[in-house]
Amino acid sequence: MKWSETVIPTLRQPPKDAEATSHKLMIRAGLVRQLSSGIYNYLPLGQRVLKKIMALVRDEMDRAGGVEIMMGALHPAELWKRTGRYESLGDDKFAFKNRAGQEYVLAPTHEECVTSLIGETVNSYRQLPVTVYQIQTKFRDEARPRFGIVRSKEFIMKDAYSFDVDEAGLNKSYEAMYGAYERIFRRAGLTFEIVQADPGLMGGNFSHEFMLLADFGEDVIAKCNLCDYRASRDIAAYRPRSAKSSDTTVPKPEKFDTPQLKTIEEISTAFKIKSNTMIKSLIYIVDDEPILVLIRGDHEANEAKIRRIAGGTNIRLATPEEIEKTTGAPLGFVGPVGLNTEKIRIFSDSDVMSIVSAVTGANEKDRHIRNVSPARDFTPSAVGDIRYVVESDNCPACATGKLKLLRAMEIGHVFKLGTRYSKPLKAHFLGKEGTELPFIMGCYGIGVNRIMAGAIEQHHDDNGIKWPEAIAPYQIQILTVNQSHDESRKIAEQIYEKLEKSGAEVLFDDRDERAGVKFNDADLIGVPTQVIIGEKNLKEGKIEVKNRSTGEKKLIDQENILSALQRPKISS
Repeated sequence: MKWSETVIPTLRQPPKDAEATSHKLMIRAGLVRQLSSGIYNYLPLGQRVLKKIMALVRDEMDRAGGVEIMMGALHPAELWKRTGRYESLGDDKFAFKNRAGQEYVLAPTHEECVTSLIGETVNSYRQLPVTVYQIQTKFRDEARPRFGIVRSKEFIMKDAYSFDVDEAGLNKSYEAMYGAYERIFRRAGLTFEIVQADPGLMGGNFSHEFMLLADFGEDVIAKCNLCDYRASRDIAAYRPRSAKSSDTTVPKPEKFDTPQLKTIEEISTAFKIKSNTMIKSLIYIVDDEPILVLIRGDHEANEAKIRRIAGGTNIRLATPEEIEKTTGAPLGFVGPVGLNTEKIRIFSDSDVMSIVSAVTGANEKDRHIRNVSPARDFTPSAVGDIRYVVESDNCPACATGKLKLLRAMEIGHVFKLGTRYSKPLKAHFLGKEGTELPFIMGCYGIGVNRIMAGAIEQHHDDNGIKWPEAIAPYQIQILTVNQSHDESRKIAEQIYEKLEKSGAEVLFDDRDERAGVKFNDADLIGVPTQVIIGEKNLKEGKIEVKNRSTGEKKLIDQENILSALQRPKISS
């Protein structure tokens, strides 16, 4: 392709609102342009990279036994209501009614749709196992789109779904997809971490995330500095500190006035109390039951962990009205001392029980209590890990290591769904004994456009992108130092035509621009190999070849240039 025949609108400066390196470089290199907040158009270079990634994904998915299908992006809302996810999606979903008054959802994912489809078309254990996949645009009404295409309202996903007879079959399918993901990301030139993860809205009870470490990632992973433990911060655990010994020197609890002071920060500032000696009391509603959650003042409650320890399905923070009705105290003044545990269950984080003398709400407006000794002054219904981990928490696996928190970008997620969708949607098959059984399912997602952003995050320098060979928009870029120099232009044309005939993917910068502009643009768009044809080197019978990734430059004899540019086979 000649530069003059395509559209590559490079920019010297990124837009002011661009935060992530990948976002800045995708705009500057002319890969994408924003249509609206969280919505992007892909220009020719960006589209070529996407097609390379899709081809790579298809190759590995087919190799792992997947078969490609295409499902509708517009789903009847009734399908989502049957699994309960219509309500769970909340404001993140695009939902609307058509002219006939029927309600639809623009799909952010396809579990409901594919379960219904396979339930209608596969009816016997003899037809199992089966794994289907698609590559398609998904939709999410993201409240705050960020980092360019990383967190957007439209995104391109490869989603696969396995259907098995039993758990053993699911384990085999899961391992096949897990292995395929490792190969996909390695072939794309990515360095990644595989972490234990929370299934979240998808459901099921087991999942792994494939993460890229990135300064502007929207996720956080916890990693031990000594052992192999690593997990998404959503589920990462910590090893509790030793429980405090009985301390009879702690005075009796004492109420004190705290007018208009509701938050940990306000109390800490006004009375010079360390936040790690305060107890944060939160009222949650779990499956319509109010519970009291206690965490240390400098920690953050983890709703997924709370839901598990409380044995519930749905969880939300109580409203101010519900808080006062439950405890008799307004928001900001709730505490565990004196509460009737027969009426409300109390769940305490392990670290709370290690505080010697704590401050907490007094269950009275404008009042708190000091000298609170956990276990002496209140008895929780259960004690456990119900908070997000923080830096330097003790590793739950090796005990001696410390957890380190790292920002990361999710590029893939695999789930064991079990019967989460097949049961409510009544997707059954006939088993060996002649009885109807629900499909045992797995789900496997890859953010196709996130691979593009992730590759840029990991492969760039101050001058621009350094594409991995497997997903680069072109393999070779030819540029003339002076396009108006007849010999340079003629030789460039000859090399370009011969490389194209050989099947190489070549971009020829045939613009009549200053050499500096062309060199800058070449480094910016990041094609792996640059062939630079200049009058000075031609006098010596030489052509310069530059490796964009390493910066290495070689002068090649003109008659050997084609053999020097032969592409090595990319390992799979």
